[in-house]
Amino acid sequence: MSMICRTIVPAMVSAGIIMLTLIIWIVSNLGQEVFVCWARSPLNRSSGLFWMLHPNLNVLRIINDTTAAALGYGITKADLPEADNPKHVAFIDVGHSSLSVAIVAYSKGQLIVKSTAYDRNLGGRDIDYALVKHFAAEFKEKYKIDVLSNPKVVFRLAAATEKLKKANAEAPTNAGPTTNDTDAPSKLTRDDLEELIADELSRIVAPIQRAIDDSGLNLDEIEVVELIGGSSHEAVARGATFSCAMLSPVFRVREFSVSDMNAYPIKVQWAPVPSDPEEDTELVVFGEGNAMPSTKILSFHRKDPFDIEAVYAKPENLPGGINPWIAKFTAKEVPLLGQENPGDPVQVKPKNRLNANGILGFEGAYVETREDKDEPAPMDGVEGGEAAAAPPKKKKIIKHEVKFIVGNSAMDKGDVEKLKEQENSMWENDKLVKDTEDRKNALEEYIYDTRPKLDDRYAPFVQQPKKDALLALLTEQEDWLYTEEGEDATKSTYVQRLDACKALGDSIYNCWRESEDRQRSIASLRETLNTYMAQATSSEEKFSHIDEKDKQSVVEKVAVTQKWLEDMTVRQMEREKFRDPVLTTAEISKKRDEVIYFATPILTKPKPKPPVVPTPTGSGAQTPKTESEPEAKKEAPGPSEMDVD
Repeated sequence: MSMICRTIVPAMVSAGIIMLTLIIWIVSNLGQEVFVCWARSPLNRSSGLFWMLHPNLNVLRIINDTTAAALGYGITKADLPEADNPKHVAFIDVGHSSLSVAIVAYSKGQLIVKSTAYDRNLGGRDIDYALVKHFAAEFKEKYKIDVLSNPKVVFRLAAATEKLKKANAEAPTNAGPTTNDTDAPSKLTRDDLEELIADELSRIVAPIQRAIDDSGLNLDEIEVVELIGGSSHEAVARGATFSCAMLSPVFRVREFSVSDMNAYPIKVQWAPVPSDPEEDTELVVFGEGNAMPSTKILSFHRKDPFDIEAVYAKPENLPGGINPWIAKFTAKEVPLLGQENPGDPVQVKPKNRLNANGILGFEGAYVETREDKDEPAPMDGVEGGEAAAAPPKKKKIIKHEVKFIVGNSAMDKGDVEKLKEQENSMWENDKLVKDTEDRKNALEEYIYDTRPKLDDRYAPFVQQPKKDALLALLTEQEDWLYTEEGEDATKSTYVQRLDACKALGDSIYNCWRESEDRQRSIASLRETLNTYMAQATSSEEKFSHIDEKDKQSVVEKVAVTQKWLEDMTVRQMEREKFRDPVLTTAEISKKRDEVIYFATPILTKPKPKPPVVPTPTGSGAQTPKTESEPEAKKEAPGPSEMDVD
């Protein structure tokens, strides 16, 4: 059983465009899959799992914006206190359209979100709009201009006020050319700004105070206040990245526990049994502020199949008119075991779990029965003594699974796979469209790049018949590009036509490229030959230890190579440039490597070390023993001799 939500809101569209752009950039540049911790405000979480449908995106975790920022703040700090004296930090996220507050307790290796509060309709845009209204009224009075009637002018004025907020104590602004081409300059001081947005600033206090009250802390117990947001979420992105790395086996991250909280209370409800119509039919299972992840086991006395539904307890607090229904649990068969009297109801225990993503699920249900289990009998008593006491009975609890089905707002696996296939197909189609456009641009670029070069740098490297044929082909391809067929051709067609042009043009380009590279290679070889010739004929002290025969061999090698280079250079200069070269860059590089490999070991041979002269240990002079002298036999120790003058 499943329910598929097809409602699309603007936030999902804008998030989709941004995320898709990031995925394209990452996949195209890195060629890897993308692993994401989806950072969301403490609002709608299941929409984040929508990105699981993308073939190149794997959602590992959904995390609150403020919790992600708190993780990024605390995981790198090594001076956190012990758990009995935590450090409390307030995070205030003032975004473009909403404000969120979180009070977080830090201790060594962990963070606990104590409370959260928010205002969905208070952000930077409210300040911008207050300024826009102020200047619109001023321009209407001063210049007789109705700014608000022209969306384009309103957009320019909003951009100007955005800069004005970040300016100094006093700054000018201008709405730019208006509908009647009149400039509308003005200015604003810091005091005027604070007066204009006094109402917006006063609204910030309420969610902050609510978060402090819900946390159970006093104001003086909060040590640090961290401001994030301002249309920039580096702090949130950094924390989400750490959360993703903690779940990945590839990265080694410091152990850090994150205990988040549930922002919206969740209750379960059920139909009363006929035998007890007065019983309660609902229960708040995961209240506001309940830790995540969390598991709770309910208890129902039933003997027939029954249903339980999970819904948000306060639907009026949900954003955007979200359906408060979450899931439905249906016990299909209740095993009637362990009753004292046949026909009595049994105690069924459904297991509910609010996972780390903040999503509720029914994980199972069971019925417990107790059986007596014999303990091992004690040893026999002594002969003639009393008989041993009977072994005690131990109660053993046995859990019997209850068959059940669950329906929730998530999609069936079959639907998910179909949507994945559709998304993959759209992804491939988008990629094909882009690749086709790239091949079309490549063909057009080749035409406009090659044609003028045939009369310029390529002129000496092409014969006239081949040049005329290539020019005619380029003109033909250009004319085709601007036909209806050329505008909407397939990728393979553009590739074939570009390959046809390159079949004629590449040989010309290669001749020119070889000629350019040849000059640099010749200069490099000559420099190498001159260097080794100078070293081989040098009388410097650092080359004096090298044998003259070895030096002469280097001189001869250099001379032979130099003679070869001069002969081949002359032959190449006598040859027409459009013909295959007799002297190539590869041959020159090979000759240079041969000279280097031959001469370097000879000319870099280290000097032999001088013989070591031992320091005399006695008072008289001693003659050092040479290596050719045999070592004297050791004699028996006796009285040492005295030197006589």
